[in-house]
Amino acid sequence: MVEELDPFKISQEQLDKAAGIMKLDKEAHMILREPMRTLTVNIPVKMRDGKTQMFKGFRVQYNTARGPGKGGIRYHPKETIETVKALSAWMTWKCSLANIPYGGAKGGVICDTKTMNDMELENLSRGYIRALKDFIGPKIDIPAPDVYTNAQTMAWMMDEYSNIVGHNEFGVITGKPLEIGGSEGRFDSTAMGGMYVLREAAKLKKINLSKARIAIQGFGNAGNFAFDLSKKLFGSKIVAISDSEGGIYSEKGLDYEKLKEAKQKTGSVDGYKGAEKITNKELLELDVDVLIPSAIENQITQNNADKVNTKILLELANGPVTPAADEILFNNDVLDLPDFLVNSGGVIVSYFEWVQNLQSFYWTEEDVYRRLDTIITKSFNDVIKTQKEYKSNGRSISPRMAAYIIAVGRVAAAMKIRGWY
Repeated sequence: MVEELDPFKISQEQLDKAAGIMKLDKEAHMILREPMRTLTVNIPVKMRDGKTQMFKGFRVQYNTARGPGKGGIRYHPKETIETVKALSAWMTWKCSLANIPYGGAKGGVICDTKTMNDMELENLSRGYIRALKDFIGPKIDIPAPDVYTNAQTMAWMMDEYSNIVGHNEFGVITGKPLEIGGSEGRFDSTAMGGMYVLREAAKLKKINLSKARIAIQGFGNAGNFAFDLSKKLFGSKIVAISDSEGGIYSEKGLDYEKLKEAKQKTGSVDGYKGAEKITNKELLELDVDVLIPSAIENQITQNNADKVNTKILLELANGPVTPAADEILFNNDVLDLPDFLVNSGGVIVSYFEWVQNLQSFYWTEEDVYRRLDTIITKSFNDVIKTQKEYKSNGRSISPRMAAYIIAVGRVAAAMKIRGWY
């Protein structure tokens, strides 16, 4: 049997399973299976040769019962509406689980940033905002960076929206540079939140993180910071790392500065000297204490889940584990902590940035990390508590199902109170 890898169908399957366990009202379940609004736009962009090229973009607002939409914008040559819909659903559950006053949204544009210069990227970013101007705003839907977008992209977008409304509107976008309303602690917030979850998980599994062996799949923003922070905060040994070109392994542990240098010089972690070359597939099957997938979705499936050999699986990427794999990992006593808990640090600190923008009152990095720790640690404890309260087919449920039950329950309650069903 071939496993379903369509990300939106996977998100629906996960919701359906949680709805069955929690006996969710049928009308609420029906509403929550589909996004409230799906927008497709065509963006004309003047290119460096003076010609105009058309780009297709998307914005999905999944559910806004608990607050304005919130979610990143991805620039990717293989972007699809199905991926954007799935990510907007997961953003809905992520914001609800963290108990911050947002709904879920997501955006994307089909483009290859590696072939575009800054002028073209700026023209595209401003064009995307002009196309969405009636559908976003600080009290409607607040975008943020995601795959192949960054603080500079957000600066162009915020500026374009401000030009449209006729005044500075810093709160329309998060993930901005500090100079124009960005927040301290935003750029490593996804990984930092993941580290707070890892700390709590290690207590639960009785693992000494100072002696732990960690493998990280992906050396983008999240994986890079996860490598650095796990060494700085816990003194852990990172024995393996990979990127899209391949991976490396060293039982003695890898050096962060040497790794960054190798990546900069050669374009891949593969250029690191003194380590064994391995594939991404081999990295996922290493015997380690902690495995951190921080790359792309559908990396652990029914085909390789039985070979995963770790005590804690920390999902820093979005959707790295499929539903079939989730079941296998749970049966094998792997503590698989779901993405919309583990990587919620990014949206939590985006929320902090938005609050600071609305108040024009800015916090220190220490304030940001302290508040992030409080929120995400409570989310972790809520998940473990809920896991013990529910049973499915006479046995405990997985952390993912526990997280879904909390998140879906909160959104359904908000819809019920508002009279949506």
